[in-house]
Amino acid sequence: MGLCHAFYAWEIDGFFGFGLPMSQNRPSEGENRPDSPLKGLRRAFGRVLHLYFRLVRGMTLGVRAAVLDEAGRVFLVRHTYVPGWHLPGGGVEVGETLQEALAKELREEACIRLTGEPVLHGVFFNRMASRRDHVAVYVVREFVVESAKQPDREIAEAGWFSLDALPEGTTAGTRRRLGEIIEGTMAEADW
Repeated sequence: MGLCHAFYAWEIDGFFGFGLPMSQNRPSEGENRPDSPLKGLRRAFGRVLHLYFRLVRGMTLGVRAAVLDEAGRVFLVRHTYVPGWHLPGGGVEVGETLQEALAKELREEACIRLTGEPVLHGVFFNRMASRRDHVAVYVVREFVVESAKQPDREIAEAGWFSLDALPEGTTAGTRRRLGEIIEGTMAEADW
């Protein structure tokens, strides 16, 4: 993940939210048009954050989880600030281990608590986000769903999907990682 979730939450709530209730913060259809001023502001703000991270961090590191249940489904999220369906995850903060970050992000984005060791699938270079972004992907099969994930400032939708019927808009990187995990194929170096 190229940018820290905390900054995205601030972007949505503090900068673009204008203090409005969440239902009023969500983009309307007009805001998703290519010529929308809010879309341009969000893109510009993202570039400023990339510049900030470039100056203060040599590299960004994120974690994502392929949470697979016994019914052959995967848990995916759709964020409020980027298009598409993704594996849940987020940035690794200073002083935090990969597994601590993974557990935290699963609690926040999915209401899922780990009950066993996640298995590292691979570490991927996410050159689409920036030249310094890396993502560690874990496979999670031992977990407890503590409650159904409700939409919030960061997550617009979340849910379980059959591996052979992923939702429209599932990102290419997500599809590649799931294919590697399920089919046991060699992982590519790039996200």
